[in-house]
Amino acid sequence: MHPLRILVLEALNMEDMMTAVHKCIKHPNEAETSNRMGKVFQRKSEDGIYFLIIEGFLLYSYKPLSSVFTRRYFLTVPYEECKKRRSSRVYVPPDPPGYFDGHVWPMYLKHKDEMEETEREIVYLDGTKLEDDIFSLVYEDVRKSAQECSI
Repeated sequence: MHPLRILVLEALNMEDMMTAVHKCIKHPNEAETSNRMGKVFQRKSEDGIYFLIIEGFLLYSYKPLSSVFTRRYFLTVPYEECKKRRSSRVYVPPDPPGYFDGHVWPMYLKHKDEMEETEREIVYLDGTKLEDDIFSLVYEDVRKSAQECSI
């Protein structure tokens, strides 16, 4: 099995992720960064407030990141939709037969359960909705949070 396709935290370089996060916190005007496990980037609101956005899977499984999060979002996708999306992607090498049902979906459920046990105040988002609708919902939530910070 291809090592990059294993859905476990040990397969990711989370130290690089933390380095990128700390760089963004220390230097909020610098450009975004990304690697295999996700993206770290910051944006400045109209009010001059910087937002650090960390995107990726398994983020809530890495405890050092927990101290950085003030808002937590999690996209949920039902089994059938997730399987359909996975099967529409082209992987090199391709998924072996039964990989989704035997590994991908069980790991999604495992990490989701662990996240729910350890994290607080998670906002669940319907991953079947249009990307623009999800963005609008998150943007409005972040905007309200920024207004509360500036009061």
